[in-house]
Amino acid sequence: MITVNPDGKIMVRRCLVTLRPFRLFVLGIGFFSLCFLMTSLGSQFSARRPGDSPFTIRTEVLGGPESRGVLRKMSDLLELMVKRMDTLARLENGSELHRAAGDGHFAVDRFPPGAGLMERIQAIAQNVSDIAVKVDQILRHSLLLHSKVSEGRRDQCEAPSDPKFPDCSGKVEWMRARWTSDPCYAFFGVDGTECSFLTYLSEVEWFCPPLPWRNQTAAQMAPKPLPKVQILVHIGFLTEESGDVFSPRVLKGGPLGEMVQWADILATLYVLGHGLRITVSLKELQSNLGVPPGRGNCPLAMPLPFDLIYTDYHGLQQMKQHMGLSFKQYRCRIRVIDTFGTEPAYNHEEYATLHGYRTNWGYWNLHPRQFMTMFPHTPDNSFMGFVSEELNETEKQLIKGGKASNMAVVYGKEASIWKGKEKFLGILNKYMEIHGTVYYESQRPPEVPAFVKNHGLLPQPEFQQLLRKAKLFIGFGFPYEGPAPLEAIANGCVFLQSRFSPPHSSLNHEFFRGKPTSREVFSQHPYAENFIGKPHVWTVDYNNSEEFEAAIKAIMRTQVDPYLPYEYTCEGMLERIHAYIQHQDFCAAPGPAPLGARAPPSPFVLAPNATHLEWAQNASLAPGAWPPAHSLRAWLATAGRACTDACLDHGLICEPSFFPFLNSQDAFQKLQVPCDSTESEMNHLYPAFAQPGRECFLQKEPLLFSCAGASAKYHRLCPCRDFRKGQVALCRDCL
Repeated sequence: MITVNPDGKIMVRRCLVTLRPFRLFVLGIGFFSLCFLMTSLGSQFSARRPGDSPFTIRTEVLGGPESRGVLRKMSDLLELMVKRMDTLARLENGSELHRAAGDGHFAVDRFPPGAGLMERIQAIAQNVSDIAVKVDQILRHSLLLHSKVSEGRRDQCEAPSDPKFPDCSGKVEWMRARWTSDPCYAFFGVDGTECSFLTYLSEVEWFCPPLPWRNQTAAQMAPKPLPKVQILVHIGFLTEESGDVFSPRVLKGGPLGEMVQWADILATLYVLGHGLRITVSLKELQSNLGVPPGRGNCPLAMPLPFDLIYTDYHGLQQMKQHMGLSFKQYRCRIRVIDTFGTEPAYNHEEYATLHGYRTNWGYWNLHPRQFMTMFPHTPDNSFMGFVSEELNETEKQLIKGGKASNMAVVYGKEASIWKGKEKFLGILNKYMEIHGTVYYESQRPPEVPAFVKNHGLLPQPEFQQLLRKAKLFIGFGFPYEGPAPLEAIANGCVFLQSRFSPPHSSLNHEFFRGKPTSREVFSQHPYAENFIGKPHVWTVDYNNSEEFEAAIKAIMRTQVDPYLPYEYTCEGMLERIHAYIQHQDFCAAPGPAPLGARAPPSPFVLAPNATHLEWAQNASLAPGAWPPAHSLRAWLATAGRACTDACLDHGLICEPSFFPFLNSQDAFQKLQVPCDSTESEMNHLYPAFAQPGRECFLQKEPLLFSCAGASAKYHRLCPCRDFRKGQVALCRDCL
């Protein structure tokens, strides 16, 4: 306690009268510090109110001997400060007295101006600093006391034994040991107490039941959802964190197909009227998603403000890393732009791991239709595509009249594509003038034959003009499935490509190794071969020189008109993407696949020719099914035949969304398949029939329904549908 003697009263009055403004300022500091100190301590020492949140730090000091000792020391410091001020005042009065007397004798005893004053001021300042340190120590000590007191309240914040939340106690144990491993937990208010663990695990995550006394507080702390902006487009492969291997190579002849597709996706979504948010950096992605600070272990700080997210595999990995548990919650809204496709066997993590289908890509447990491809490789995925320039009739006639019958353009902008092709080029040079668009630096011309007229990399308009003059566009096996052949065909060229024997796949070719597909590629551009074909597309064996030369002669005699499949026109892509956005909903969790005899009778009848099943005319349509279920046709494929190929054999497209209708014993019975036994297992080839043992197999896992895949052991039961002319992604009644 601070005591003041009678002389002190006189001292205070004298100080107020005699101290100069600077001294008053110093005294003000001391007084202000005292007031601030007492105010701070008064607020900190108040008891916790019943409605306080456990996230609000309110310390309690119980007045123990240790706390009183600290306060006594603080009191001594304040008393010492008052005494210093008294000394300062006496010094000031003495100086005034000397000046009033004007006596030389007193002048000898006078202190030099300012002598010792600064030292005294510095001492006072140091004392104030010491007081601040003591306050900090008190606060820290009071927190320790608070933690001890809170142990007595653990009965309010113990992990409940609730069968609906079986993981709660385990998660609390994990939080005790690891809550400091990521700053995001502190961002959500976790402070190391049991109450904060349970509050986080019940309100931010969902492993524990809500705390009864937290209902009102939780409602107040709930973040306000941001307004919907419809669609987020995150181009992950362009981000710095992914290495951005594409951008530097584009200007040096590198792959351009992905860039073309992304540009057309952005244009399509914009033309369809959707609001877009585009990100090409991880920082932008985190900001738009509402990622809390930290290492990505916590859920998003707000509800996802986007209806759909278009990204690629790089972006998918970045989202999983930074969205925490929210990734699982919102992944149904993601659409993955996947150039070569992801088959169900590679997509299902458990199945891929157990059966050798695990690669560097895939294993995301998404609905297979969430992967969107550049070409319709497999109906298991959604065909996104791109747009090639479509000519009007006037332009088509001008091109036909301006064609040079002996001019060929080689498909390949990198010099490596030309290596080892001298034999083919020599044969082609006998009949045609050869042009190339190979990248080169001025001091290092490309290694192409001297008879090739190389234009270097050309801007798109100039490249289009070159194609409009040429008769032939020729590929040497790489790159696979790019946009350029379609652009050439649309400009009136014939596309000549090599046939692969054996077909290229992940088993025998480095390019496909590690990709989440077992697809076998029989030519450089399978879409051009299978969906366009002659006279626009010629596929020959380049190892047979006679066949190669005969094809060139025949092409020179062939007249073709510019042609572009409808699905690669502006209208075709707009139509297709609009249908996807309107009808594809992957957020409704797939129900379990119907199992054997317990499944209701299938709404099918055997076709009049007894070759396949059709939807019965009197059967009700499946509500919400898209494509409409009445377009279904079901065949039992021959052994070793994939459903993709089996449906094409009948001029139809395999439709994986129809598999659940066929996944029953009744479907086999109506096809008159002799099933001596029926079992249900996880296998991407099921439903299927095994001939040797007369066994029928049903699918146990809905994510493994797949049009791709074949085995000589099984006759696969395949769902097929019709399709719109020039638009294989949509059935005739899909719009």
